[in-house]
Amino acid sequence: MKIGSEGVPIEGLDVLACKVPTDAPESDGTFAWDATILVVVEARGGGQVGLGYGYADASTATFIREILAPVVRGRDAMGVPGGYEAMGRAVRNLGRAGVAWMGISAVDAALWDLKAKLLDLPLLTLLGAIRDEAPVYGSGGFTSYSIGRLKDQLGGWVASGIPRVKMKIGTDPSDDPGRVRAAREAIGPDAGLFVDANGAYSRKQALLMAGRFAELGVSWFEEPVSSDDLEGLRLIRDRGPVGMEIAAGEYGYAPPYFRRMLDAGAVDVLQADATRCGGITGFLRVASLCESAGVDLSAHCAPSLHVHLGCASTRFRHLEYFHDHDRIEHMLFDGAPVPVGGALRPDLTRPGLGLEFKRQDAARFAL
Repeated sequence: MKIGSEGVPIEGLDVLACKVPTDAPESDGTFAWDATILVVVEARGGGQVGLGYGYADASTATFIREILAPVVRGRDAMGVPGGYEAMGRAVRNLGRAGVAWMGISAVDAALWDLKAKLLDLPLLTLLGAIRDEAPVYGSGGFTSYSIGRLKDQLGGWVASGIPRVKMKIGTDPSDDPGRVRAAREAIGPDAGLFVDANGAYSRKQALLMAGRFAELGVSWFEEPVSSDDLEGLRLIRDRGPVGMEIAAGEYGYAPPYFRRMLDAGAVDVLQADATRCGGITGFLRVASLCESAGVDLSAHCAPSLHVHLGCASTRFRHLEYFHDHDRIEHMLFDGAPVPVGGALRPDLTRPGLGLEFKRQDAARFAL
């Protein structure tokens, strides 16, 4: 499409929330769930429809309809960062974290997808490619799983060519060393093994567990303590076993959160989630912070959304191929990528994110 000097007005947003049951009960060190809510945003303009989405409460969909849609309606679809800033100003008195920023994230992703489709370009081409594939790690291993299911899932990922996997810990710390040992047996001696406590441990408990996990070849310890405890993260980073990286950041929203974490020296690898941190615009800003700090960036969950971003970010390490989100995205999005050789590759034959919402398939889950 040829874009004139007047741009392309955003005509409106369509929003749908879907509640998709898990295929088995899921839990981590601090939370348990049996369903996941997917919030889908479609932005209309210039004869095209841009797709954005996030994993959030159904109230996020209401917030988008009532608060954010009027803000972006009529704005130029070519000026996505301007829409991002306008939405940020609109939620000033409502609270910038939580539902508000998750809504902004989904809308921003839809607007970038719309812009790329109007230009008939893959999102990666629009952003500028640094690499042609994004390494992944298989993620699941929930604390609700039996040892047998844990071993089958993690071992299956490694057998399929994914060379690194992550499991949840922290629900019952006394069980964790045995579960990690079983995971190591399932994946063999050479695959990377990551653990994620979701902030369930105390500082001293985390240090003790880090030593035990190191003996089993664990190289990544995610949120050993609360991600709000920057001093605790720094303590474990400084005193933990050599070769074990500390990671956190998935709960970050606006850029100052990530800057504080980097300034505190709290992590070896920073995490960010485009469904929370401001969509495509916000993730790119976090990537710039990582580049300036000399710290690697790992993308949290939502693999179909992060594959283009990972390939366009300088300090990008890998993305989380999260079991629940992978399952939902293949159920409800045509074009969801599949790992090959331990990495996802953007489909450069399709414009935007390369995804198409399966609205009829989603209807049975609609709220």
